[in-house]
Amino acid sequence: MSRVEDFLTAEGEQEIVSAILEAEKNTSGEIRVHIEAHTRLAHDDRAKEIFHLLKMDNTKDANGVLIYIAVNDKKFAIYGDSGINKVVPADFWKSTINVIQEQFKKGNFKEGIINGILSAGKELNTHFPWKANDTNELSNEISKG
Repeated sequence: MSRVEDFLTAEGEQEIVSAILEAEKNTSGEIRVHIEAHTRLAHDDRAKEIFHLLKMDNTKDANGVLIYIAVNDKKFAIYGDSGINKVVPADFWKSTINVIQEQFKKGNFKEGIINGILSAGKELNTHFPWKANDTNELSNEISKG
């Protein structure tokens, strides 16, 4: 088994998907998680690349958020689309990274991801509240590379 497969249990993955559903229930924003073993790129650059590969840049309000994790590298990054980056406070992504990192340092990977998802969801709800005609534009499943 690879480190990616060992990173989260099936139950942990389901809890993360549930957290995405919870975070997205009051917003038109979209949150995804991508996990892979390693990248040769800078992690921020790889997160941006994955964001585009997953077609997260095709949301109506440009309000997608990707939490990217390179397991073997012990690194992660958050990439937000232009619509959300225009409206969140300047330190928002740094504070969200800190929320995740606090749990990761303790080996609580599932909890860190969930905390990051819920933090992003609150901010998305503030700036992109759910409207009656909103649809879930992207899969909530964890993608793996």
